[in-house]
Amino acid sequence: MVLTDKIGRTVSYLRLSVTDRCNLRCMYCVTKDFQFIPHPNILRYEEMLRLVNIAATMNISKLRLTGGEPFARKGFMNFISTVMDKHPQLDLRITTNGTLIEDLIPELKKIGVSRLNISLDTLDRETFKEVTGRDHLDDVLATISACLSAGIRIKVNAVAMKGINDKELGDFIHFAKENPIDMRFIEFMPMGDETKSDNMLWTADEILEQSREFARLIKIKVRPENHGPARMFAIEGGKGRLGLISPVSSHFCATCNRLRITSDGQLRTCLFSDKTYGLRDILRNPDLGDDDLKKVIAEATMDKPLGYHLLEQRSGSEGVCETQMSAIGG
Repeated sequence: MVLTDKIGRTVSYLRLSVTDRCNLRCMYCVTKDFQFIPHPNILRYEEMLRLVNIAATMNISKLRLTGGEPFARKGFMNFISTVMDKHPQLDLRITTNGTLIEDLIPELKKIGVSRLNISLDTLDRETFKEVTGRDHLDDVLATISACLSAGIRIKVNAVAMKGINDKELGDFIHFAKENPIDMRFIEFMPMGDETKSDNMLWTADEILEQSREFARLIKIKVRPENHGPARMFAIEGGKGRLGLISPVSSHFCATCNRLRITSDGQLRTCLFSDKTYGLRDILRNPDLGDDDLKKVIAEATMDKPLGYHLLEQRSGSEGVCETQMSAIGG
């Protein structure tokens, strides 16, 4: 079965959040009134594996495991290993904040993990504490170094925030020059009740223009089979690359190929939409089977919206959706 929607987009990419727990408290992700999802409502690993098994029969070729912080969940390494053993054909990726895993890098390499996305919004220690509420910059940098030494490819994701990390652009470009990484800036998205301000939006075009003050950039033509949301640029004389992701200023909805499943089993077909489809109750109902899950997933995909329409409909600086990022899984 191939998952397609009503405008002809084909879905081949699943983002699965394994937990809403995280050891950081990033300003754009966790609000002051945030409450963790009750543990009984979080999917068990067996239920997640069942969803991955089903997804693999529905043309899903890329799987990203996210959180919260996925490595904060006990047993996550075993889950990774199980998924890779059962589905070696899947392009498995993991997004992490990099604070907990320096010592796990050899084991990750051994079980076949070849790529990690590491969130890092600043290279300044004080700003790191301001953004995340914690003092873990050294841990993240040590993890990146360990990954590169082990031959694990790294994408560093920074949420671009005007007035927060825009003054560090030169440092980020230098970091990418010195290390074989993809340094990617993601535009700040107004998600949830307390992260609605457009004042923090530092657009991809602004970043691109300002980046040229620090390096000569060469646009990279991305192959269709590797198509993703990032515009990529080589940095002349550098080991790494610059990437720009613009979900707000220049949407990529027409080519969106992804679905999201939250850690409590809610299927989301668009990051900007609060509409969800409950999979947990189906998973836990002994009278319902895989065909019932496939039916819900296929019907939900058919109604997948265009996220930029939702952006256009919001008023002023209100959030594009009410759900905060920590509850979605990014």
